[in-house]
Amino acid sequence: MQQPETMSPMSKEMQDCVEACMNCHSVCEETMSSCMQMGGQAQMQIMRALMDCSEMTRMCSDMMMRRSPMSAEMCAMCARACEMCAEACMAMPDDAQMMRCAEACRHCAQTCRAMSGATA
Repeated sequence: MQQPETMSPMSKEMQDCVEACMNCHSVCEETMSSCMQMGGQAQMQIMRALMDCSEMTRMCSDMMMRRSPMSAEMCAMCARACEMCAEACMAMPDDAQMMRCAEACRHCAQTCRAMSGATA
């Protein structure tokens, strides 16, 4: 029986992106919980953006960690989801949790764009 191939260590850029994705996922989950506690104040558009971003960042970090050949494409999609979520969170600028989430989303979008090879 052959030994499985060993994976080369992740680049610093990929490690940073995985960390940003995991942090963004966590902050989105916390923000969803905060929105649910607010009740009627949390708009459905914001909740959808938070859910999409949370799932996308989790999946993106998983794909990078297992060195999926589709991870660059996933990073591009993840960057879009993060940007949409940051924009949605900005609809409530007086809410500290929403601003924290928008910041995490923007940072994640930036690292994901770099990993996807996008120039924008």
